[in-house]
Amino acid sequence: MRGFLCLLLIPAVLNASPTPDTTPRPSLPRDTVFIGLDGFSRLLEKAEEDKWNSLPIGERTAAIGRALVNTPYTSHTLEIDDKIEAPSVNFKGMDCWTFFETSLSFARLLDLPEKERTPTALLGLVELDRYRNGVCTGEYLSRLHYLEDWASDNNRRGLVKDITGDLGGVEYDNTCREMTILWRSYRYLRATPSLVPAMTREEKRIQNLKTLYIPKSRVAAIESKLQSGDIIGIVSRDGGRLSTSHTGLAIRDGKGVLRFMHASSDRKKRRVLIDERLSDYLAGNSGQAGILVCRPLR
Repeated sequence: MRGFLCLLLIPAVLNASPTPDTTPRPSLPRDTVFIGLDGFSRLLEKAEEDKWNSLPIGERTAAIGRALVNTPYTSHTLEIDDKIEAPSVNFKGMDCWTFFETSLSFARLLDLPEKERTPTALLGLVELDRYRNGVCTGEYLSRLHYLEDWASDNNRRGLVKDITGDLGGVEYDNTCREMTILWRSYRYLRATPSLVPAMTREEKRIQNLKTLYIPKSRVAAIESKLQSGDIIGIVSRDGGRLSTSHTGLAIRDGKGVLRFMHASSDRKKRRVLIDERLSDYLAGNSGQAGILVCRPLR
C-alpha cells in the first residue's frame, strides 16, 4: 500500500485537539513507516489477554516495554528516508528512542476502543509524541531531536511531567551539538547538507532551555520515588559539556529494585533488555553524569 498519508491522528481520549488536522502532507509507503505488523498483532493480543488497559499509564508503558525485551537493537530507526520526515514504527528493531517511544505510544493506544487500535492510530500517537506541538509537517526539523527538547515540549502539552526538579534536580548547561558535528551520520542531513545551519540554530535554541538533572551520586537516594514506566534520560559528559545521550524506562522488579530497561547498543547485548539497578548502571559508566526523569500522565 503506497502513498501512506502522514496525518495527525490524535485520539480524543488524549484531549489534545477537538478536531484532528487532516491536512495532506508528504507521504511514504506504508511498508516504510510501519515495519513488523506481526509483532504489533502479537503485542495487541497480549495486551488484551493481560488487560493492560486497566493499568495506570506508567505501569502499562513498563508492561509493554517488558514484552519488547529481546527485540534487536537497530541504530538510526528514526531515519527512514532521505527527504520526507514521517512518523514510523519498527517492531523488528529499535534504538533507545524508538523503544521508549513505542512503549509509551502503544500504552496510549490501549485507551482506544478495541476496533480503533490499528497501525494507523499507533502512527498518529507516535506523531503526537515525536514532533513539536504533536505535528509532523513532513520536514525534518519538525521532529524533537534532543531529549531535552522532547521533555520540554511534551511537558508543556501535558502528556508527561518532567519531575526532575521535584526529585532535587539541579540546573545544567545543555550543550547539545551531536547532530551538527556528526551530521554525516544522519541520513536526512547527509542527503541535504543545507539543513545543517538550521539544525545548528535548533541546537542553540535547545541550549537556552532550562534543563535539570539529578547527578548520579544522588540517584540511589531517589530511586524509591521513581515508578515503573518513568522515562529516564541519561545525561552524559562530552568533554566539559553535558547533554543527553541515551534513554530508556524505569521498571521495578519483583523484589522492588528499580532497574533500567532500554535498547542497548553495547556490542555484547544489542537488544532491548532489563539491565541492572539504575544507580548501579550509572555508576558503571564513567561518562554518564546523571539523569532527567519524565512521568507519563496520559
